[in-house]
Amino acid sequence: MVTPLAIEVMALTKHVTSSDSSLTILSALDLAVPYGERLAIVGSSGSGKSTLLGLLAGLDRPSSGKVLINGEDIGVLDEDGRAAVRGRSMGFVFQSFQLLPSLTALENVMLPLQLAGREEAQALATAALHKVGLEQRLTHYPKQLSGGEQQRVAIARAFAPKPAILFADEPTGNLDAATGQRIIDLLFNLNAEAGTTLVLVTHDLALASRCQRCLHLVNGRLQEPESNAP
Repeated sequence: MVTPLAIEVMALTKHVTSSDSSLTILSALDLAVPYGERLAIVGSSGSGKSTLLGLLAGLDRPSSGKVLINGEDIGVLDEDGRAAVRGRSMGFVFQSFQLLPSLTALENVMLPLQLAGREEAQALATAALHKVGLEQRLTHYPKQLSGGEQQRVAIARAFAPKPAILFADEPTGNLDAATGQRIIDLLFNLNAEAGTTLVLVTHDLALASRCQRCLHLVNGRLQEPESNAP
C-alpha cells in the first residue's frame, strides 16, 4: 500500500544569478514527507534551509523541479493560487515571530483566518490563544509582550486554521534557552494533539532529535545523518 504524501519534492534546484556569477543553493533535491510525520532538516548557517522552506511553501519559485503539496503541483499555480494553497493547508512559525505591530494578539491570530474567509475567525483565534496560555493577553500589542509570549502568539496563529502542514523556521532562535525549551514543548504538544505534518528547519541537533526523522542539508542536497560507528 502506498503511503500518501503531504509533501513530495522532485529534482528541486535553486540557482541565484548575479551579473558575474551563479550560485547553486539547492541541487536536484528529492524529498517525500508522509502525512503526520515530524521531520527536521538541519544544516549550518547559509546551507539553504530557509530557501528550501520557502520553496516548499510556495513563497519562492525553484529554478527547476517540482513541489507537490497534498498531491498538487504548486509550481504551475500563479501567486494567488499558491497563496490559496497556503491558506487552506499550511501554518508557519518563524524565528522572528512575524507579528504585525499594529494588531493585537487576537487580531494577529485572526488575520490569516479572515484572509481565508473563515466566518468563525474570532472564535478560532480566541480558542488558539487560550491553548497557548495567553487568554489574558488578547488585547495586548506585540510590543507589550515578551519574546516568549510573541512566539506563543505566532504558534497560536499557525495552529488556529488547523493546517495539514506546519513549517517552523528556527522557532527558538530569538529566545533564551529556558524560554525556548518551553516554546518547543508547547509546539510539539500542540502538533501531537493535532496530528499535523511538521517540517522543522534548525541548526540545533537536540531540537532536531525530537522529530521522527532528521535530514542534513549539505552542498544543496538532503542526506541521512551518518550513524555512529560502534
